[in-house]
Amino acid sequence: MTPARNNPAEVFEKYRRRIGAFIARRVPTRDEAEDILQEVFLRFVETDALNPVSQVAAWLFRTARNRIIDHGRKRREMPLPEADDEKGMVSEITALLADEDDSPEMEFMRAMVWEEVEKALDELPAPQRDIFYLTEMEGFAFRELAEDTGIPIATLLSRKHYAVEHLRRRLADLYEALLRE
Repeated sequence: MTPARNNPAEVFEKYRRRIGAFIARRVPTRDEAEDILQEVFLRFVETDALNPVSQVAAWLFRTARNRIIDHGRKRREMPLPEADDEKGMVSEITALLADEDDSPEMEFMRAMVWEEVEKALDELPAPQRDIFYLTEMEGFAFRELAEDTGIPIATLLSRKHYAVEHLRRRLADLYEALLRE
């Protein structure tokens, strides 16, 4: 049995504020946020008419995130902030993942970020992925890893550097869309 179409007016009234706030925190002006919000709901109406959306909130947040990312790609006026240390952007994303806010918006962002981080890590050669994981996720010190593996600290640092640079490139759009407020 095909699910019933959603009432666009009810969906708009129920989610307008939450989706609008989600977008407004991630784009520089109110007008841009309003344009994106309208585009999200227009796409919802078009999609729901052809194929009824069963998980409305998730669909709206995912579409809003995609529109924000597309909007950021078009603007490209603000470059990705450079890191003051070797962790930089990666540490900010790690902090987002550790945030204890349990709101639906934060849960959605956390799941989306984890998915993208895992994809980016899977693209790395095993030595780079392993050193990143051990230092960032497990909290091991380079000295400890060097002693345990017999690999010089300089080599471990170099591998981590390449991993961070890869993640920075791969996650730049996501970082810009989610963490710039």
